[in-house]
Amino acid sequence: MSENGLKPREIVERLNQHIIGQADAKRAVAIALRNRWRRQNVPAELADEISPKNIIMIGPTGVGKTEIARRLAKLDNSPFLKIEASKFTEVGYVGRDVESIIRDLVELSVSMIKSEEQESVRLRAAEIAEEKLLDLLLPARPVEKQVGDMLAPPGGLSDSADPLEEQAKSSDSTREKLRRLLKEGKLDHRIVELEVTEARSGPMIEIFSAAGMEDMGLNIRDMLGNAFPQKRKKRTLKVPEAMEVLAEEEAQKLIDMDKVTKTAMERVEQAGIIFLDEIDKIVGSDSAHGPDVSREGVQRDLLPIVEGSNVNTRYGMVKTDHILFIAAGAFSSSKPSDLIPELQGRFPIRVELDSLGKEEFIRILTEPNNALVKQYTEMLATEGVKLIFTSEAIASIAQIAAMVNERTENIGARRLYTIMEKLLDDISFEAPDMKSKEVKLDAKDVEGKLEGIIEDEDLSRYIL
Repeated sequence: MSENGLKPREIVERLNQHIIGQADAKRAVAIALRNRWRRQNVPAELADEISPKNIIMIGPTGVGKTEIARRLAKLDNSPFLKIEASKFTEVGYVGRDVESIIRDLVELSVSMIKSEEQESVRLRAAEIAEEKLLDLLLPARPVEKQVGDMLAPPGGLSDSADPLEEQAKSSDSTREKLRRLLKEGKLDHRIVELEVTEARSGPMIEIFSAAGMEDMGLNIRDMLGNAFPQKRKKRTLKVPEAMEVLAEEEAQKLIDMDKVTKTAMERVEQAGIIFLDEIDKIVGSDSAHGPDVSREGVQRDLLPIVEGSNVNTRYGMVKTDHILFIAAGAFSSSKPSDLIPELQGRFPIRVELDSLGKEEFIRILTEPNNALVKQYTEMLATEGVKLIFTSEAIASIAQIAAMVNERTENIGARRLYTIMEKLLDDISFEAPDMKSKEVKLDAKDVEGKLEGIIEDEDLSRYIL
């Protein structure tokens, strides 16, 4: 979690590096993230009273809803969980307990903090691992004493050097030489045998239980795991691999798991972000029976978590009062006002995301840091193939994507993936054996490759 907090304008600028368009949605999430920083800097007694302003994003698939939420979490280094609301449509029958959302978020947070702590002790762990590796490469020799040395009176060897001291000096000298060779990589070919902790393995135990008792499965797994001591096994590894294994083991020992758990819980409570996708799928009609009853039940189950409640996890109770919820849905056959009133009130901010057209597709193909054209160019460069797209080719790809989206299902920017794969199918297959290592694509190449599919609308439904 960032200490200084990014300004809303800076957040939008960072999001612009990865997501094209959708200015209203970026503005809304930027304000929500800045409000979190503001809440952490007001007096403590007031901070508890300020609740996050949850957001509903309304728009078709493939326009950037999930990506905005994911990139926002990365900016603030917040625990982030994407969950499909449709997983809970049959709650009480085969659906999951909604509290499992918070438990999953806590697990992610613990893993995140653990990785951060491992990084902070990495240098110390590497130093300890180096000493252990030197012990393996240069085992300590048993100290031998002569009978005369043991019978000699104290001070009897004052005129000559102590042979034990000389042996120790010689050993230290050899160790330092080995250390130098190790750092220079001249021992990388050597093989050593070391004992490592074996990961626990065994049959997977799945517990089918009533809603609200999923954490019982976690507790039983922990209990069974702790009942049996961890095994150690011998492995034969080359020096660099042994160094990595030892460093990882030492890093695990240096980490204070109590501190990790405490920090992870705090980060979930103060900075957690949950992305509830397909929330429109749990909107029912006025029917009093059938699946719509279950959908409304899901909304009522979600309500306490969004409003703020205590959820029991394997690490303790977690308060959800200040977790930011970002919901998203196409709302093609329903509208946000169809949600139960209590849930509507917990999502005060609503933003509509625009459908993507030719101009947006051109920008998506070229502008972001992870632009599709850059991805394919770099991937084929690994085969020594220089792939060049002319501006006309990029415009043609964007035009075709927009056209197919209009004629068939509108899947937004995801259409670009299918078109690019179809366009570069032959090149990707032949790349390792190509004699000419430069391929230049223009508008004619694009149209020639995709013309037949575009004309046959029925075929494009399946291929594009």
